[in-house]
Amino acid sequence: MTAADVHIDGYPTVEAVKWIGKKLQQETNGRLNIRVYYAGQLGRESDTIDMTRFGALDITRVNFAPLNNPFPLTQIFSLPYVFDSVEHMRRAADGDAGKAVLESFATRDLVGLAIYDAGARSFYNTRRPVHEPKDLHGLKIRVPPSDIFIELARALGANPTPLPFGESYSALQTHLIEGAENNWRTFHTSRHFEVARYWSQSMHSHSPEALLLSRRTFDSLQPSDQELLLTAARESVPYMRQLWDRMDAESRDFVLKAGVQSNEVDTEAFHRAAKPLLEKFLQRKGLSQVYQSIRAVA
Repeated sequence: MTAADVHIDGYPTVEAVKWIGKKLQQETNGRLNIRVYYAGQLGRESDTIDMTRFGALDITRVNFAPLNNPFPLTQIFSLPYVFDSVEHMRRAADGDAGKAVLESFATRDLVGLAIYDAGARSFYNTRRPVHEPKDLHGLKIRVPPSDIFIELARALGANPTPLPFGESYSALQTHLIEGAENNWRTFHTSRHFEVARYWSQSMHSHSPEALLLSRRTFDSLQPSDQELLLTAARESVPYMRQLWDRMDAESRDFVLKAGVQSNEVDTEAFHRAAKPLLEKFLQRKGLSQVYQSIRAVA
């Protein structure tokens, strides 16, 4: 089987999918395996989602953000300040909320294999420290192509610029954008820290990652192989999280030692600015129930 990821070799999600491949290889004496194409070799996340839906690709790992529009239940995991911490997000992903989201991928020819977390997302930019939303005013901020992230950046006073992840570094270099938002590990491995020297710890979203399988691929497997793949994907989650926790801390230390300035933000001010957006989306069908399930495990 072939799998795609936009992150570089060694990134926790890439390593987790390799782990699944090794598990399958061991259990089937080499009959099943996974070849991982990392660093965006097979295209953008939006490209690999479509390729997987239509069976041209077996597996893809993508953030929830590009899934927000075609798969509405993923929106609740991307909305601002839904989760209190990484641990809270993990409990939700492992519980009823995560199960509901994984099942929802079946509506468009995908099988939800697992939810990998991606830490807390914060803002970084080339211009100045951001302590409260007004400090974002006038800044052109790269956001994923998702209505939620576009509206959130606008609500906080920034000028949202939706761009594929792979185009962000050159956009920062050429001043097409002045900042972006993401987690410590991605900030480091994408080398954005080389040009964006101000990190502001807003932790406004914990938008996780989805590991998705083509329905065509799943249906082509024998029932025993289907169960083996589903089990291996579930078992890869704690492995990925262990890697994530270690690498996230390493990346934070690395970029700070490289001279990036980090500051805390006025969290209450960010909460107030983002609250109308959260309330707006909770009016949508199905989201309120999943939100209650998430808050129940806070």
